Amino acid sequence: MQQLDWWQSAVVHDIRFVATPSQHFSGRGVNDRNKTLWASWAILEQDLRIFFSGDSGYFDGFKQIGDSYGPFDLTLIETGAYDQHWPDVHMQPEESLQAHLDLRGQHLLPIHNGTFDLSMHAWYEPFNRIVHLATQGGVSISTPQMGEAVDMTQPHAGSRWWLHPEASAELGAVPIAGNAMVSSAERA
Repeated sequence: MQQLDWWQSAVVHDIRFVATPSQHFSGRGVNDRNKTLWASWAILEQDLRIFFSGDSGYFDGFKQIGDSYGPFDLTLIETGAYDQHWPDVHMQPEESLQAHLDLRGQHLLPIHNGTFDLSMHAWYEPFNRIVHLATQGGVSISTPQMGEAVDMTQPHAGSRWWLHPEASAELGAVPIAGNAMVSSAERA
C-alpha cells in the first residue's frame, strides 16, 4: 500500500495512478473528520486514459484535472445518491455530465448508483436522468448491467437493463406502471 497526496502518482505494472482532487468529507471514526484527503483517480496507460471520480460533489477541480491529464477515453463519474442538500458530496446528473465535459471525456460510464438506496430518489432515476442528458448533449454513454464486462476502449451503450422488469427484479425492484419501477424500500 502507498499513500498519496493529491497530484502524486504511483506506477503499477506500467499503469500510472494519479491521485486527483475530489470534493467530499472524509473520516471513519468519531475524531478523524476531514483529516485525510478524499481522492479521485486519473489512470493512465500508454494507449488508454481513464478517470474515476469516486464520491464527489461537483467542483472546478474537474476542469483542472481535464486540463492536466485529459482528454480521457473513459470517465467513470458518480451519478447517484444525490440530494439538493448534499451538493458538496454527491452530484446531480446534470453536474455529472458537466464533470465529464470538464474532463474532456469521450465515453461516460455512470457509477455510484442502482445498488442500494442512500437518498430519497428512486434507485433507477439516476440512470434515466443521465441517459437523457447524455443523449440530448450528444455524449457517448455506457450503462452496463451490474457485473457486466465492459471494453474500456470501446464501451457499449448498454441495454437500458433497469427498464426491464426481469433485470430490475434482481435488484429488488418491481414494475409499478409502464416502465416505472419501485424499489423494495419504496414498497415498504
